[in-house]
Amino acid sequence: MSKTQQSVNTHYGVGGILSSIQGALTSMGKEMDHLIPSDLALVDEFHLCGRESTIELADRAGIQPGLSVLDVGCGLGGSVRYLATERECRVTGIDLTEEYITVAAALSKLVGLENKVQFQQASALELPFESETFDRVWTEHVQMNIENKKKFYGEIFRILKPGGRLLFHDIFLGNGGDPYYPAPWASKPSISFLWPVNSVRETLENIGFSITDWEDKTRHAEEFIKTMKEAGPKPLGIHLLLGDTAPTKIQNVMRNLQENRICVIQAVAEKTGNR
Repeated sequence: MSKTQQSVNTHYGVGGILSSIQGALTSMGKEMDHLIPSDLALVDEFHLCGRESTIELADRAGIQPGLSVLDVGCGLGGSVRYLATERECRVTGIDLTEEYITVAAALSKLVGLENKVQFQQASALELPFESETFDRVWTEHVQMNIENKKKFYGEIFRILKPGGRLLFHDIFLGNGGDPYYPAPWASKPSISFLWPVNSVRETLENIGFSITDWEDKTRHAEEFIKTMKEAGPKPLGIHLLLGDTAPTKIQNVMRNLQENRICVIQAVAEKTGNR
């Protein structure tokens, strides 16, 4: 693991995540022996707009039963469990952060899905799968921590079957200046590698992807955070993953969105070319 990867691992692995989630669920009157996947949605969808964006991305990409899906940067596994249960896909999740993989497996066991989903610690730059293995690759809020975008998208291209699709919901660099930190994906700029959207599109097309759908969701994400803040704190939420600086990170995301320092894109890219 490189020095940058170690820093990213440390940033996300705040420690005690599973016990914090269990404590929050208990305080909400949930019984650990009777949990269902939707009970976890407030915390295991660690991306802007949460479960709403997961459903929207699945609809956008035409996710159908029986597809083999890889979630790159799966976090706590919320999207993996959704795709397995609600879309009846065969889903594997990988993440660089060891604690996330451990918690993802534990939460899946709590909701009775340990035999329906798979999780593995791995780097997105060295995917441990044979070429042309998956029908779909899914990624939400991951590439911001990856400097080598060509290798990142190239590895995804490699493991997709011909005609397979990359589906992503991600944060990119806006035109309003450098983002404010700390942010949820980076406490400091040294592990943040945001690219402008034009550079990302060009890289995808040069690799051999054809972009079939592309939508700017920046204003929608801004409204989501505004609504979340107005609703006030809840025991269960992404603040459990953000550490002591959670309020500052959330406030900085709002400022970054409002000032166009970052933008949010949902897109679908099909593997049509050859490398």
